[in-house]
Amino acid sequence: MLATGNSRLFYALPLANPIRLRMSNFTLFQRDDCHLCDQALDVLAAAHFPDFSSVFIDDDEALEARYGARVPVLQRSDGVELDWPFDVGSLRELLL
Repeated sequence: MLATGNSRLFYALPLANPIRLRMSNFTLFQRDDCHLCDQALDVLAAAHFPDFSSVFIDDDEALEARYGARVPVLQRSDGVELDWPFDVGSLRELLL
């Protein structure tokens, strides 16, 4: 985009998509080498789930205590959690 100001000519890049700039509204708590976590990732992909961040609990004692037997767990930014097993339908409900 070409812009002018104070009789100077400068170029400004268009703003990035503001939706992509937001932090993820979802976090997937998981482990390394976890077959259930791999299955959860497959379900998320099949649901065309929006971007989410991943947190690996393996080296964090507090997260291990909270999620150890429950992973994978998908958490929405308001604190609502969806424990495994989940499916495409339950993921869609979580988006509402």
